[in-house]
Amino acid sequence: MSRQQRAQRALARQLAYQEKKANSVRGREQDLVTAMMHSSSKVRALLQSVQPINPDARVLEAGSGAHGLIFFFGAERGVGVDPLAQSYAELFPAWQRRVTTVAAFGESLPFAESSFDVVLCDNVVDHAESPGAILAELARVLKPSGLLYFTVNIHHPIYALASSIHGAWNDLGVRYEIGPFADHTVHLTLSSAQRLFEGLPFRKLQETSNIASSRIVAKQRTPRHAGDRLKRIFFKNALYEVIAVREN
Repeated sequence: MSRQQRAQRALARQLAYQEKKANSVRGREQDLVTAMMHSSSKVRALLQSVQPINPDARVLEAGSGAHGLIFFFGAERGVGVDPLAQSYAELFPAWQRRVTTVAAFGESLPFAESSFDVVLCDNVVDHAESPGAILAELARVLKPSGLLYFTVNIHHPIYALASSIHGAWNDLGVRYEIGPFADHTVHLTLSSAQRLFEGLPFRKLQETSNIASSRIVAKQRTPRHAGDRLKRIFFKNALYEVIAVREN
């Protein structure tokens, strides 16, 4: 199974998951709305603490997904891009239709250069065919001096190795999927996530990861299975977060 096929498989699994979720939360959508509003306002406040965002700013979220930041970001000129945008608009109309959404892949954004004042990409690229190509596209469509908010989950190198092995046996035709590895095309380490920015016209204003706190949480949590015990030794799903400005 090629990287492209793994990305398609990850999309199919994500759609199936969100279809189930839409059914399970029917009648309780406000709970999701409240959580989304909190996440969006938190990120907007974080960005505005670095650089003011004009009321008429054009804002893009690449990989807006089912419950992205863009829907309650407060952007009058907000746009969400996701390969499954049409399906999500049908599953979650209460918020998906608050902004314009476009069905497209992050590796080939359907916008001209320097189209946006703010670009958001929240925990998306490790589900896609080419994380590096997505970062290059974000740089292309962001205006000079525009703000980028970027996050991705990062993992201990042991998980990156396991992800590679999972991909290799699928390439050989062994159809045995392990959920977390089937949902991602790659498990990034901190160093591989940082390398995504190499050669691109971004100047990082803030760069953080919560590896240390992820280790502490894993040790405090009562293990439910062998995977939780592994997390006590090899951290998983730590967050790498970057706020950057596009240089001229």
